[in-house]
Amino acid sequence: MTTFKEIQGRNIRSYTTNPDNPLEGQMWYNQTDLALKGLVASGAWSSAASSTNGGSSRIGFGIQTAGIAAGGSTAPGNQTVVEEYNGSGWSTETALPVSRQDGGGAGTTTAGLVWCGEGPGNLNTTQEYNGSSWTTTGNYPITARGVRGSGTQTAAIGDGGNTPAPAASNVSAEYNGSTWTAGNNLPGNRIAAATSGTQTSALATTGKTGVPNPTVSNLNTSYDGTSWTAETVYPLSLRQAVSTGTSSAANLVAGGVGDAPFGDAVTAANVWNGSSWTAVGNLGTKSTHGNGAGSSTASYINSGAQDYPSYPGVTQEYNFSTNVITPGAWASGGALNQARRIQGNVGGKDAGLAFGGYTSSPEYLNVSEEYNGTSWTEGNNLNTARYGLRGFGIQTAAVAIGGQKSGTPTAIANYESYDGSSWTASGSMNVAREEPGGFGILTAGVATGGFNGDPSTMLTSTEEYNGSSWTSGGATSVASQSMGASGTQTAGALAGGYLGPPGARSNRTEEYNGSSWTSGPTVFINVSNQAPAKNGTQNAWQFAGGRAPGIISTTCVYNGSSWATGPNIATARTEFDGGGTAGSHLICGGSTPAPAGVTTTEEFTGETVSANIKTFTTS
Repeated sequence: MTTFKEIQGRNIRSYTTNPDNPLEGQMWYNQTDLALKGLVASGAWSSAASSTNGGSSRIGFGIQTAGIAAGGSTAPGNQTVVEEYNGSGWSTETALPVSRQDGGGAGTTTAGLVWCGEGPGNLNTTQEYNGSSWTTTGNYPITARGVRGSGTQTAAIGDGGNTPAPAASNVSAEYNGSTWTAGNNLPGNRIAAATSGTQTSALATTGKTGVPNPTVSNLNTSYDGTSWTAETVYPLSLRQAVSTGTSSAANLVAGGVGDAPFGDAVTAANVWNGSSWTAVGNLGTKSTHGNGAGSSTASYINSGAQDYPSYPGVTQEYNFSTNVITPGAWASGGALNQARRIQGNVGGKDAGLAFGGYTSSPEYLNVSEEYNGTSWTEGNNLNTARYGLRGFGIQTAAVAIGGQKSGTPTAIANYESYDGSSWTASGSMNVAREEPGGFGILTAGVATGGFNGDPSTMLTSTEEYNGSSWTSGGATSVASQSMGASGTQTAGALAGGYLGPPGARSNRTEEYNGSSWTSGPTVFINVSNQAPAKNGTQNAWQFAGGRAPGIISTTCVYNGSSWATGPNIATARTEFDGGGTAGSHLICGGSTPAPAGVTTTEEFTGETVSANIKTFTTS
């Protein structure tokens, strides 16, 4: 009998707990759990941040941590929109020169390629992408939609398609960086065959065999750079599935739809190893007409339809690894004791502080509550009941600034300091502010923008706090209120904001260096009344929800150079506040479409990676 040592080159050792850095295939006996354990690789799907735009038949290419989704179809027509995925969220990039959907794609985020599709009308045009702009190059041999392909910008393979006849095509062609050359034909006519790999080692699987005949196929064919060869068929007959992979012997195929013209999408996913198919974990959300990028072990699929004709921007990641990757996500937290909106908030999900606000009565609040990561506990009240206030600092050292108090139709300049037990009325800012931006710490804070009671009159002024007094700082370029703000006194940032009637909102970003503001990249939506991670940093923070112009659940994440989507919050809301960092964020209160304040709390935990340790049994 072959021993474990002969197979792995090492014995099974005994540990009090699990070893710190186990190797793949390593096994050990855990003395505490009284169990045999080991580090193994396995595959699983997980939810990731949605793209800003949904759409059917968007064109995808790239890798799991740097992918492109271009074009697509939504009612009432096709799109030119292009978005990039960075492995965490989506950002808007330079639009396509012409609208298109259901075409071929290949390459990377800095050297990409799209061709064919529907524009309106079927297309044969090709465009190359360099990471910032698109250039039109040589035409594909046929004019068609439903063409698929893979490879690189200078060595791509295209296959199949729906020609104007209408009929399914068996044409394949190769691209050399400037022109297309017809190659040997596919073994069968197909439309929208799931294709991945390289120009010399590709796999085209499933697809539709004709138009208007909706017959779907399980045909599986490999390409070696010269000819196509029939391989073991796919386990299901499908069309509009997504394939990712790096060769004809390492491919992942997921989703798709069956025979009915608009039948149910599927959740099935299978991996091809060059000779056989193996089912892997199903998608969490069924998908068809989607796009994707990556390899057979690390990929994503995005958008597509779950229930026709709905095409949300859902993203799902697949990882086959010795690590368990848990993407960042929002989860429900303990409810506030006092429903409130337009309140102040500081601190993260393990040590939060909510104060003031407004109820539906209307009633101005002085109630203050502390959060311990599980539940809220009422503490000592603010000295002045108010709403429209903001704050900065942490749970044990915070400052509440501005707002409006009962019987006073204008903003107030009052501020109060909190020491973890009680609030102290500390004096006045230089400028009265309602719904300003606030960030920093107890001894080095910033208050900026807002309005003085009249929402049509916004402020650009900024002032800095040193723990005892306020001094004027640089003015923002745009007067606004209800913006998101984060960072420190010498490295701060703000985004969005309300610019005044009749409902104008901003997508601007400005960064503060301790004396002046400079413009940064724009946010992908115009938004106000969002909850920022105000205790975060200038170059790593996020805000969630808000009004744009309707009440939204979107999360926007900033990395210092660009904005991307994050996982949506569960409850769309506005007129609320938040605190913490981008990886440890807390939001609470606010208003949903109903005007009353809510008690709902949500917590954000960033992505975590842990070893995939399994317990082995004899059963």
